[in-house]
Amino acid sequence: MALTTEIPREHREGTPQPIKMHNLEKVATDAPVLIVPKETALLSAGKNVTGSDDFPIIGELSYITDGDKEAGEGYFVELLDGLQWVQIDLDKAARIGAVWIWHYHLEARAYHDVIVQLSNDPEFKEGVTTIFNNDYDNSARTGKGSDRPYVETRFGKLIDAKNTEARYVRLYSNGNTSGDMNHYIEVEVFGIVR
Repeated sequence: MALTTEIPREHREGTPQPIKMHNLEKVATDAPVLIVPKETALLSAGKNVTGSDDFPIIGELSYITDGDKEAGEGYFVELLDGLQWVQIDLDKAARIGAVWIWHYHLEARAYHDVIVQLSNDPEFKEGVTTIFNNDYDNSARTGKGSDRPYVETRFGKLIDAKNTEARYVRLYSNGNTSGDMNHYIEVEVFGIVR
């Protein structure tokens, strides 16, 4: 079956600024499509979120799994500048089919060093699988990535996790083309619990 989710309404503010990044993906104009087994379910709703920045500048880490994907004030969490990560604990291991991410999409911007990793180890020291990495110069020190940077839109970024077994999902970013801070609106993790 095709994976579906509620897509937030279009809402943009400000004058669009040119995004100067090498190898930038074409801007999404439709929701992405990924075929998953029919028993695939949303696993991340309301799950506990921790991060490298325990005290976000704006919002709460719990916003990341609260189901709200709107782009306006009160819907996003803002983390410090520099490389930061957030981590979702699914409570038990599952076969993860997809991770769908919404960074701040009120204006067109691209985030740097977007890396998504899966593991059964909460410290991410062993058994780590990287399912997305656009860190072209290895500045995050997790390995050089080959995925392309992309512009944030209301459609989010859907990543195929290829049914990787894991309990924890960790997402990195390192600022964006509009500023140094890191933002998340929502992360949805889809899979099958054994």
